[in-house]
Amino acid sequence: MATQKALWLTKVGEPLTIGQNTIPEPGPGDILVKNESVSLNPMDWIFPKVGFYMMKNFPVVIGEEGAGVVVKLGEGVTNLAVGDRVYYATKFNFESDYAAFQEYTLISADIAGKLPANLSFDQGASICIGIAPFTAATYVPEPHGHGYTPPFESEGGVGKYKGHPILIMAGGASLGQYAIQLARLSGFSPIITTASLHNKDLLISLGATHVLDRKLSASQLKEEVANITSTPVMYAFDSISLDDTRQAAYDILAPGGKLTVVRRGSLKEVEGSGKGVVQAFGSFELPRVREFGGKFMRELDSWLAEGKIKPNRVEVLPGGLHGIAAGLERLESGAVSATKFIVRPQETV
Repeated sequence: MATQKALWLTKVGEPLTIGQNTIPEPGPGDILVKNESVSLNPMDWIFPKVGFYMMKNFPVVIGEEGAGVVVKLGEGVTNLAVGDRVYYATKFNFESDYAAFQEYTLISADIAGKLPANLSFDQGASICIGIAPFTAATYVPEPHGHGYTPPFESEGGVGKYKGHPILIMAGGASLGQYAIQLARLSGFSPIITTASLHNKDLLISLGATHVLDRKLSASQLKEEVANITSTPVMYAFDSISLDDTRQAAYDILAPGGKLTVVRRGSLKEVEGSGKGVVQAFGSFELPRVREFGGKFMRELDSWLAEGKIKPNRVEVLPGGLHGIAAGLERLESGAVSATKFIVRPQETV
């Protein structure tokens, strides 16, 4: 049976190691992708350090997203063909055949994206995990999302929320950059974000109207937002969801406002305020969002080709899969800003 190089986690708390994995055959609805580029995300260093309740069988390959070429089709796949360039998020099921940190990965065909010719594999690998949380939490109907009209709806989706302010915490993060761009397509204005100020020009180019220093205290931030707009802030998205950012965003919301967080934690909610909180999940694999996710991915393909959505800036790490461990250490230390780390598995020697 043919084998491939893969990055294995043998046990929580143990170093990641290069080894072999069989190249799997795609089942119904799946495609086999030869990975040209895969990206590093915060969860990729968190899972090996502290584990996750779904991680039950070891050793296991991890890795959440990538881009590559379709080499085999499973039964029933009609939306893609062998040779297509694709970008994807993994199934997030902690089954090694479906993980990204290896040379070949099985992917669900219906929610994979078809990479447009104007983007490289490196850029394609930076998209799915960053864009899915805001998308699902903002546009999926309640109770799983906030139920805003998505910008791909034929009647009034694009620009619908003109004059509705939005607050995006940590706009320089991958999730924040995509949130800014989707908020722009939806017409939210002003688009206010917090970030390191050296990223201001980048975030303005993506659609932010106001970039505020992420080091502002909660009271200073609230005052700055009030100076920008007298219209009540009814929606906030926290792309990092630390205890202080989560609370600051919640407190700025007007009564009845909606907050999206990417992870739960300490939050002092005001009884009777009518404020709603949704936790985002960065995958369209869940049954409650799968149909929506497939429709969104088809639209995203077009937006990327037209330049309406731009991928993250990327930094390619040398050494193929050997470069992942050092890259994850840099992510954990916070030594990265507004950039996605990429490795090319086929370069592993």
